[in-house]
Amino acid sequence: MIRSMTAFASGERSTPWGTLACELRAVNHRFLEPGFRLSEELRALEPALRERLAQRLSRGKVDVSLRLRAASSSEGLRLNPQLLDQLGGLAVDLSGRFPGFKVEFTELLRYPGLLEQSEIDAEALQTESLALMDSVLAEFIKAREREGAALAAVMRERLDGIEAIVAQVKVALPEIRTALRARLDARIADLKQPLEPGRLEQELVLQLQKIDVDEEIDRLGAHVAEMRRTLASKDAVGRRLDFLLQEFNREANTLGSKSIDARSSAASVELKVLIEQLREQVQNIE
Repeated sequence: MIRSMTAFASGERSTPWGTLACELRAVNHRFLEPGFRLSEELRALEPALRERLAQRLSRGKVDVSLRLRAASSSEGLRLNPQLLDQLGGLAVDLSGRFPGFKVEFTELLRYPGLLEQSEIDAEALQTESLALMDSVLAEFIKAREREGAALAAVMRERLDGIEAIVAQVKVALPEIRTALRARLDARIADLKQPLEPGRLEQELVLQLQKIDVDEEIDRLGAHVAEMRRTLASKDAVGRRLDFLLQEFNREANTLGSKSIDARSSAASVELKVLIEQLREQVQNIE
């Protein structure tokens, strides 16, 4: 399936240590070039993230953002129950001895060890991060495929146009050759001295060889068929399509250089317009 190189996807995942947020965005690039923006706790994941991208993508400049938004200060905190019981018993004992004894709650929280904050489980956090990355990457690829399907539809329309022009040139070729023969006859008729026997046929054959575009027309037809087959492929085909367009351009240029008729000249120009439109679309394909 054709994929575009441009796409965007994002997602979030709640963890005991906060919220993980992942974003993937990509633009056109000749090769796969990933870039990473990772929270400090996740920097060790870069090799694994890079490997995941390489397994699923082949081209594009891909920016990966993976952040951990820490839980609010009250979350992840807990009281040490054993220490709290000890302090409570001590407070009861002291209040009996000192009737005016009073402890503020905020002062109590400052007691070393009373408040505990859960530590981040690095291995579990990495597992959660990779699961989120896989989920976002799957959505990212779906977005590429949706845009790729739209690009493929546009390209098939341009291929229809190329096929129509090729068919028109095929129909016109016999008339072009007849017109060439008529022009040669007229030139010979204007000559004051008669030609040697067979000279007209020799000249006609020479001129027909110079304007023979049957091979170019056949190749254009073959290139159209190959591009349609490539568009139906499930592999990454951007580079192959780019190569095919070079062949398209070569045949269109040759058709124009051999032209002796306004119809084939116009066909060459129209072909180049459609080929350029195809090239613009191919630049976006993975």
